Amino acid sequence: MGTGKRSLIAAAVTVVCAVTVLAAPRTAFAAPAPTPSPSSASSTTVSTEELETVRKKLDKLYRAASSATDAYNAAEEKAEQQSAEIVALAKKIAKGKEKLRELKKRAGAAAAAQYRTGGLPPEAQLMLSDDPDEFLDGTGRVRQGERATRHLIEEMTRTQQDLELYAKDASAQWAKLEANRKAKAAAQKKIEKQIAAAEKLESQLEKEERERLAELEEQAAYKAQTTWLSSGILDELHGTATQQGKKAVEFATAQIGKPYEWGAEGPKTYDCSGLTSQAWATAGSVIPRTSQQQWKQLKHIDIEDMRPGDLIVYFDDASHVGMYVGDGAMVHAPRPGRAITIAGAGSMPILGVVRPDAG
Repeated sequence: MGTGKRSLIAAAVTVVCAVTVLAAPRTAFAAPAPTPSPSSASSTTVSTEELETVRKKLDKLYRAASSATDAYNAAEEKAEQQSAEIVALAKKIAKGKEKLRELKKRAGAAAAAQYRTGGLPPEAQLMLSDDPDEFLDGTGRVRQGERATRHLIEEMTRTQQDLELYAKDASAQWAKLEANRKAKAAAQKKIEKQIAAAEKLESQLEKEERERLAELEEQAAYKAQTTWLSSGILDELHGTATQQGKKAVEFATAQIGKPYEWGAEGPKTYDCSGLTSQAWATAGSVIPRTSQQQWKQLKHIDIEDMRPGDLIVYFDDASHVGMYVGDGAMVHAPRPGRAITIAGAGSMPILGVVRPDAG
């Protein structure tokens, strides 16, 4: 490789921020072809050691983008919830105002009736009556009138207090909505920055070098999968999918070949948690949108008890998720530039397993 090109790649590598990863094997079950050794490579190509450095930097960049995607999705989900709450509060405020208008109208009618009687309160009119029967009947009416007036005042007060509370809640929800919009924008900016940096780094490579880079990705995934299988884990896995689990697996595997797109939930593109959440929604279970919330909220299962349809969460920050399909394999949406595929369940560091249909 020429010194100019080497310096470009070296410079691109050094500006990459050191965050965490998402390797995306294109195949997980056959040993990939060995990468040519440096001695057999042309002097104008990038060495295996340099490509391995590039691979690790790309992994870190795409891991950072994946974490930011989770933050984006979480902010988007919260913004949608808060928007719905604001709409509900607006309806309550409108209904409360209408009720208050009706109560004021009733109060005005009562005041008008009093005006027609010369402004004398019912008690005074009662005392001026000479008819004993009218006096007794009037006593009951006065008590009823007092209770009605007291009830009207109390209801007006409660309605006014409710309106003030709804307005206060709506204001708080607006503040949260704006905060989540800002968080969403910041996450989006970070995602775009990380992906742009990764694409720039890959663009420094020739076609042959990109092919060798893909082979290195496959080798890393194959090594991780082989190590995972060598533990004898498959001997312990005998779980049978539930009917819901089968539907979720059928949906997820039917998406194989569709491209990854951050923040996408289908039907043409998906990110990792968009694929798993939509698969389980199709199966009849609504689960959290992001891989981190799936890890936090769904029931944790021992790996030995894993069955098809369960979700495998990867990396310490729960930034990636795939769906177990059996025989040591999972289906997932890997990362930008890759399509939904079947991969080895152990091809990335497993944080744990969760079960959407645990009930």
